[in-house]
Amino acid sequence: MMGHPPVGRRCFLSAGLCGGIAAAASAVQIAGPAQSAETSAKKDAAATPAKSEARSKAPAARVALTAGDNRADITFAALREFAKETAAAIGDRMVVIKPNNVDIATPLSATHAETLEAVLEFLKSIGKAKNVVIAESAGTGPTMEGFSNYGYPRVAAKYGAKLVDIDRAPFEVVHVFDEKDFRPHRVRTSRMLQDRNCYVISVAKMKTHDCVGATLSLKNIIFGSPLKDPGFRFANRSERGPQSDKVVTHGSGLRALNFNLFTLSKRLHPHLALIDGYDGMEGNGPVAGTKVDHRVCVASNDWLAADRVGVALMGIEFADIGYLNYCADAGLGQADLAKIEILGPAVARHVKKYKLADNFQEQLVWKKPATVS
Repeated sequence: MMGHPPVGRRCFLSAGLCGGIAAAASAVQIAGPAQSAETSAKKDAAATPAKSEARSKAPAARVALTAGDNRADITFAALREFAKETAAAIGDRMVVIKPNNVDIATPLSATHAETLEAVLEFLKSIGKAKNVVIAESAGTGPTMEGFSNYGYPRVAAKYGAKLVDIDRAPFEVVHVFDEKDFRPHRVRTSRMLQDRNCYVISVAKMKTHDCVGATLSLKNIIFGSPLKDPGFRFANRSERGPQSDKVVTHGSGLRALNFNLFTLSKRLHPHLALIDGYDGMEGNGPVAGTKVDHRVCVASNDWLAADRVGVALMGIEFADIGYLNYCADAGLGQADLAKIEILGPAVARHVKKYKLADNFQEQLVWKKPATVS
């Protein structure tokens, strides 16, 4: 593909309402390490290199945290905290809901239909459900096949939303870095996800990752953006067949992958971040991991703050997540827990220590100086 040989399945895959909606979700305590936001912030400070001036000047942020026994209820309750701001920000723009469908046939890896229904119900409650699309470019195969497998057509029809296959929509060309030749490489990326006339909502899953530690709201947007050729299936890929630009975006290595995520975040990021941790994934995510019964949800109009809280809820050291630290150093959002107001229960009450990917120590190569042969 554009001079790139096939990459391993695990790293490629990174590319990669039942019941009424309650007025307020009832909180449940989930056993986990009793670590306060202040303690976590101190640990980050000790483990992270000197923070940039841009990071220290990032504005304070608000993050909603909800917990309970109904996925739709806690989703709606988290979003409701940002009702006024969201309605004003949308204005007359089209709303683009971006689910997380890295794989088209592994339900645990994908955004649940109930979560999407709760998002649409929220948009209806603020009078913004009339111009909405659900858009994705799935990682492993045809996007519409994944939509069908996960029950999205029923939800879309109920609210009059349109299902969009990003692979068949207009694109913009960007360039990414590759470790093998240190040259820029061309990537087709979704024009819709970069359009100023679109309001983008990332509806992500809380998952560990076998290349970058954790995948949350930002990565959901960035790796849903590169296009695939019609007919591409990861299982049947070949150098002469249909190709996926998600492979190119990985940059042939973990250093490049983290850097490309950071670079693209400046133009590809959500306006509203939602992270569904009702049933998270631990271990060798984003597809081959196992279920974590977590029952939490996170939302914020500061995507970096949302991802920062998500990392904390997973019991992961923020200093170990390369691309998010790069974004924090550039001041792209708030990553200091001490400067994030939690709307809901204390983070410490709902921390669950997620098992990391088998190769997690190898992933930390981004922290080490690069060698030149």
